[in-house]
Amino acid sequence: MKIRIGSGAEWEDIVGYSRAIKIGNLIEVAGTTAVKDGKVMNIGDAYGQTIAIFQIIEHAITQLGATMEDVIRTRIFVTDISNWEAVGKAHGTYFKTIKPVSTMVEVSGLIHPDMLVEIEVTAIIS
Repeated sequence: MKIRIGSGAEWEDIVGYSRAIKIGNLIEVAGTTAVKDGKVMNIGDAYGQTIAIFQIIEHAITQLGATMEDVIRTRIFVTDISNWEAVGKAHGTYFKTIKPVSTMVEVSGLIHPDMLVEIEVTAIIS
């Protein structure tokens, strides 16, 4: 059985995607940015955006019966790789002891110029 949840963002209906999908004990979370009520949060602050993103992700996977401890992979996209330490520090706030596999890559841009970070996660409920 496939369970989909959305965040309520207008982009989900326009583009045709879900915030997260659960199939069995597998959860995939779409690329998530630091957006609330259609506005980018923590402009100019890669650490703050990353924390906000993980809060959004945690809310999504909790709705599907998982916790951050169930996360096995993170994929991090940054618009400026020199922000790696700030993003990494925020990642460590959530995953210092969990230690999922992780990838961080620099991209030329995200959907809005104020977005510095976008993150996807995979979780498996154990």
